[in-house]
Amino acid sequence: MKRAVLYVCHGSRLVKAREEAVAFIKRCQEHVEADIQEISFLELASPSIDEGFRSCLDRGATHLTVVPLLLLTAVHAKKDIPDEIQRCKGLYPHIKVKYGRPIGVHDRMVESVINKIEEAAPLHSSTTVILIGRGSSDPDVKRDLSALAEIVQRKTAISEVRTCYLTATSPSFTETLESLKNTEGNVVFLPYLLFTGLLMKGIEKEIRRTHNQHILLADYLGYDPLVEQAFLDRVNESLWVKGEAYASDHD
Repeated sequence: MKRAVLYVCHGSRLVKAREEAVAFIKRCQEHVEADIQEISFLELASPSIDEGFRSCLDRGATHLTVVPLLLLTAVHAKKDIPDEIQRCKGLYPHIKVKYGRPIGVHDRMVESVINKIEEAAPLHSSTTVILIGRGSSDPDVKRDLSALAEIVQRKTAISEVRTCYLTATSPSFTETLESLKNTEGNVVFLPYLLFTGLLMKGIEKEIRRTHNQHILLADYLGYDPLVEQAFLDRVNESLWVKGEAYASDHD
């Protein structure tokens, strides 16, 4: 038996974003016990999932665990990546395949969020925090980000922690920002994003336009050590314990 892990990053047109993802995965690989480890991208970059799948097979893999580097469970995790796995599985039916889950609600992610807030403003009862999610039509995204917000609020002295979204669901970032543009208390917007890019630049631009010094922008999550710990938990549980079986005999 030769066990492989195929990591699936989201992908980006920005070279810096792709490089950040690859560097993060390479750090994680040092702590993963597998015979073979390959990196792939869902979109906008190469190698593709199919190319990563074939690389694992070319290196002799007999058992493959596919792990998505995604913050929350949505269409990419539930449909796009599984569809690609099924297609590859049809081409290579002899290989045993398991599929891991996104990071989701995790204690280390809560810690990471709290650290980012504290870098932007004191964890004071008068502070309001807004987590900015990418957004999705999938209700699980809203459920999970709201759960994270509730845990952050419970673990700190912050009076209110809530969510908004950049697309596909409400409340929207622009509407939330508009409703707070005249605030006289500190409001920290925290982008719940793994990498920089056009979304982050758009957030920065909109917050600057308020001309309100009480509206603060925390750094996006990025690939910090706490995110690394959370992701490694997902990798290892998929590799050794859990994971949805895609093998025909469901091994």
